[in-house]
Formats: sequence, C-alpha cells, structure tokens
Amino acid sequence: MVAGNGLFYPVVGFASIVLFIYMSFGDVRFGFEEEVELAFVERNGTQFMVDGKAFYINGWNSYWLMVQSVDEYSRPRVREMLKAGAKMGLTVCRTWAFNDGDYNALQSSPGVFNEQAFKALDYVIAEARQHGIRLLLSLVNNLHAYGGKTQYVKWAWQEGVGLSSSNDSFFFDPSIRSYFKNYIKTILTRKNTINGIEYRNDPTIFGWELINEPRCITDPSGDTLQDWIEEMSAFVKLIDKRHLVTIGLEGFYGPNDPKRLTVNPEEWASRLGSDFIRNSNISNIDFTSVHIYPDHWFHEQVFEDYMKFVSKWMLSHIEDGDKVLNKPVVFSEYGLSDINFTMSERKTMYKTILDISYKSAKKNRSGAGALVWQFLVGGMQEFTDDFGIIPWEKTPIPSLFVEQSCRLAKVKGWPHKDTSFKQFC
Repeated sequence: MVAGNGLFYPVVGFASIVLFIYMSFGDVRFGFEEEVELAFVERNGTQFMVDGKAFYINGWNSYWLMVQSVDEYSRPRVREMLKAGAKMGLTVCRTWAFNDGDYNALQSSPGVFNEQAFKALDYVIAEARQHGIRLLLSLVNNLHAYGGKTQYVKWAWQEGVGLSSSNDSFFFDPSIRSYFKNYIKTILTRKNTINGIEYRNDPTIFGWELINEPRCITDPSGDTLQDWIEEMSAFVKLIDKRHLVTIGLEGFYGPNDPKRLTVNPEEWASRLGSDFIRNSNISNIDFTSVHIYPDHWFHEQVFEDYMKFVSKWMLSHIEDGDKVLNKPVVFSEYGLSDINFTMSERKTMYKTILDISYKSAKKNRSGAGALVWQFLVGGMQEFTDDFGIIPWEKTPIPSLFVEQSCRLAKVKGWPHKDTSFKQFC
C-alpha cells in the first residue's frame, strides 16, 4: 500500500498493468467518430491550469509520431502508442513537429512543404485529441537528426546567403532567422485537414518548444542564444497568444550563475552558450524545461552518485521555479541507458524522478511533471536507442507510470478523459 494525501490505495503489480494495456487494443477505432473536448492549458504562476484546476504532468516522449504517420503501413503504430498512453493515464506526449530535408521531410527546402508529411502531422494531432492526449510540439532540432539547425545552415550556404558555415550561425544569421520564422508561421497557422482546426487554435497542443536542446558553443557568454530566444518566443506569441511556449533547454546553469559550480554535472556544462535562469526568465517563455541524463553527463561515476545528482538536479530547478522564475518546471526528457545499467537500476532512477515530481505536485510546487524518454511500439528497431521502452512488455518499469497517474489523480483530481485505468488505483 502507498499513502496518497492521507488515503491508501493498492499499488498494482506490473503484470496486471501490462495485461490491461495489451488487451485494451481490441477496441481500436478506425475513424474520428467521437469529439473529445479539451481546454487550453494555461499558467498561473508556478502551476499549469486546466479548467481552473492545477494540472501536473505525467507523460512521455515519442519523437517519431509524425514520420510514422506519413505511410499507411506504419500509421497504426501512432494510434497504438497514443491509445497505450491514454490507458496508462498519461496526459502529455512530446514529439517532433519538424523534419527538415530528411526522408519524407515536412520541409524539403526553405518554405517548401510536403503536403503528405503535413497531413501526417494533422493525423497525429487529431488522433491525440481522440485519446485525450496533449502534445508538446518541438519546432527544430539542435542536433543533426531530422535536419536540425545544420540543415538550415546548409540551405543558406547553398543559396549563397549564409554568413557562415558554422552550425551556430542558425542563431545569428538573418537569412536563417527568416527561414525559421517562416517555418513557425506556416506551422502555427496550418489548418488541420482532418478536423479543420488551425494549429494555433487547437487545445490538443499543450505548447510549443522552440528547439530541442539548444547549444551555441561558439558564444559561451550566452548572448547569441539569449537574443535568438527573445526574438523567436516573441514571434510565436505574435501569431499564437493561446498556447504556452518553452525553450527546450537541458537545464545547465550559465557562466555567471553560482550554481554552475555546485549543481551542474561538470565544468563543461556552463560553456555551452545556454543559461537556464537567464534564458527561462524571458517574458514570453511560459515554462522551463530540464533534461536528466546522468550517465551521459558524467564520466567514471557509480550508480549511487548518479542518484544523488538526480535528486539535487531536480530539487535545484524546482527551487528556481518557485523562488526565482515563478514558472512551472517540466522535466521534459529523462532516461538511463539499458546497455550499462540493470533493469533494477533503471527502475530506481525512474522511480526517484517520479517520486520527486509527485511530491512537488502534492505541495503545489513548480515541479510540474516529467516526460520519460522514450516510448515505442514493437517492430521499430530503427527508432530505438538504449533508452527505449515498449509499455506493454513484461518489465517492471511501465507499472511506475501507471502508479504515478494514480498518485497524481488522488491529490489533483482526474485529468484524463479515459478513466478506465482507475480500476488500478
């Protein structure tokens, strides 16, 4: 038994949860018959609000939803994944709303869009709505995958307007900024071909993430990235005043922040051109984002040290949200490698993260929830990495997320349209 706000409720065995999720796919729908009503997520200080009530997130990453929706043969995976998330009581999925110059690209060149790929994104949003799942949509990648800032720099260079071949020119080249603003406008004003709703008017979208894990190493002062965030966040708000905006930061403290010495994983983390407090304090940024990858950030540490870091890292950022920023803090990626760590160790870390998130919710603090990296369905070997989780596989990890949904429901009310998982709480 686990205590929850003075109440006790049984913690379900993971085998029962796995069976429940697996068996639930028998009633998969093949259309958009039902209209699910969703309200826009808003912010009141350090909390997200939905219909006037505090909203704390329990969710996941499936970056691949759009690219798997382009072709008919792979599209059922998307419905399967969103259905599983709903059955687990999860509320938010973070996914890519970009594919720049890659296979089945959404944007094949600056301002040139693939309608088939756009309809795939339409499908993802419409399908998420049917399952009561909100989407945190990321607009570009700092990394190479799916084009990213590297592709924008290549385009400018190929067209003879680029100022530099450096990837970081994405942040300061006027031509590239113009490319990206055009992309933002096209995405936000897109009218969904399935439900007829413009993206900027669709409450299925939890919010916009400007860029996944931004770094501008050529300017460790942070000025270049700060200027870019200010400009792009203001541009998003000019077009879309209803949705929340975040940056996509990893959470590293900058070169002038005392916490760079006491909380950052190592000294290199303050020299990446990002600055958690400074960046997140921008007025058009509604909530902050933090990632958690201790095994990637440290060298030659033991597991127990990782756990100490995870707790310190999370509590530090929650303190920042409460006392400095007055904004919600979302731990929008977290994971531990299945190559170098046992299932038991992975479960311990994930439980630690979920426990801290739950305690934040129970105390009405700024720690607004966490999104695990990453969920997949079967047959997706080309998309997996050493963090991948198939929710209905017989491992002890998936049960943690259902238990978290139950705990949050006990203290914050039932946020999900699909209440079938209540039987496990």
